[in-house]
Amino acid sequence: MRSWAAKLIGIMLCVTATAAFSQASFPDRVIRLVVPYPAGGIGDVIARIVADHVSQEWKQPIIIDAKPGGNSNIGTTYVANSPPDGYTWLATGPAVLVNPTLQPDAKWVPMRDFKLAGVTVWSGSVIVVPESLPVNSLKEFIDKAKAQPGRYNFGNAGAGTSTDLSARRLFRGAGFTLTDIGYKGQPPVILDLIAGRVDFAIVSLGLAMPHIKNGKIKALATFTNQRAQELPNIPTVAEAGYPDAYVSWFGIFVPAKTPQAVLDKIHAGIGRALEDPVVKERLVASKNIPGDPMALPDLAKLMQRDYDNLVPLVKP
Repeated sequence: MRSWAAKLIGIMLCVTATAAFSQASFPDRVIRLVVPYPAGGIGDVIARIVADHVSQEWKQPIIIDAKPGGNSNIGTTYVANSPPDGYTWLATGPAVLVNPTLQPDAKWVPMRDFKLAGVTVWSGSVIVVPESLPVNSLKEFIDKAKAQPGRYNFGNAGAGTSTDLSARRLFRGAGFTLTDIGYKGQPPVILDLIAGRVDFAIVSLGLAMPHIKNGKIKALATFTNQRAQELPNIPTVAEAGYPDAYVSWFGIFVPAKTPQAVLDKIHAGIGRALEDPVVKERLVASKNIPGDPMALPDLAKLMQRDYDNLVPLVKP
């Protein structure tokens, strides 16, 4: 018995030492950053900007792995089921918090299965309407929508997306509804908006700006914390009279059971990337507001706050 006990203790000490060494040497191989959206989209672009800096600093490759589909659930489920060793990351936004409520067959529990390692950007989006629609402010549009219930529609780029969540918060706060028309992504929404088949949409500044500049669509307000540099004469939604507007974000998550020492290294690497002037410039060029380094407890509070505020918006 003593012999077996001694062997068991030896095995446990060996496993513990191996785990400690593994954490201390992290990272010593390729990291996979899963983007649960199509390649080339804004999520992919932001992930690459931050990953490039971290990869160069750590002298380890970070592979961007696009796994679109299922309203981002395919890629998210993949990361939730990955070994919590720090070598598989997820780049997404609040969809990770609300999709299990929207789609009960989602294979993860947000606050149990993920930790937020860094907020890379605060999303910049804008409310747009067709140029032909005779309104010039958000209030004018809302007044029309309230006066003619069922008359106007909303081009929704996807349930649970940042723009969908911003819209739901605005509709509830302002007390109006629009007929929801679902799309697979923002580009087709913009095409139908230009054609006049959609009356109201919320899309990223990067996608909207060329069409605003050429006069095909009109901007009414922005979902940003401050006025967009490209649209200095367009108010934020809060300035337009709706202060509880939801401004979304995009971040990098890891499986919740990732060892603390490894999580600390990932968090620090992302934080240093966000402080780099070149990274900031590239993020600004993506028409988003660069994130600032945040302490891990503050990131956990952000997750919990948005989970508490957003899940009630999407409950049936």
